[in-house]
Amino acid sequence: MATVTRDTLLRKPYNDFRNYPYGFARSGDFSIRESDALLHYGCLITAMLNGEFAPETAEDKALLAVAKGEKAAETAVEKAWVKYQARINRPKVGSMYGRSKVVDDSDFDSTTADDDLVVED
Repeated sequence: MATVTRDTLLRKPYNDFRNYPYGFARSGDFSIRESDALLHYGCLITAMLNGEFAPETAEDKALLAVAKGEKAAETAVEKAWVKYQARINRPKVGSMYGRSKVVDDSDFDSTTADDDLVVED
């Protein structure tokens, strides 16, 4: 297997087809600069988080610290990554129109319920 270098990771575009199937730029969540930063630096950051690449420069170490939540974001790339993580890890909305709590049928006792419909002619 080929060795992973910083240059190869920076040349490879980062895509998250699960959360952003049409790309970062077309999602409406990110500005043009933020989407460019994610596209350019995303593979590098994910490789460092997964342990596939050790940070070499001070910029890499700062990116890794921000990605792990150990440091506040300062640069545009760091802010874009924090915003991306906040977007993909936000709680999902159940339904706009349904109930907020799921009703379990096992809690319903049919012997005490008087909801039988009787139609008389």
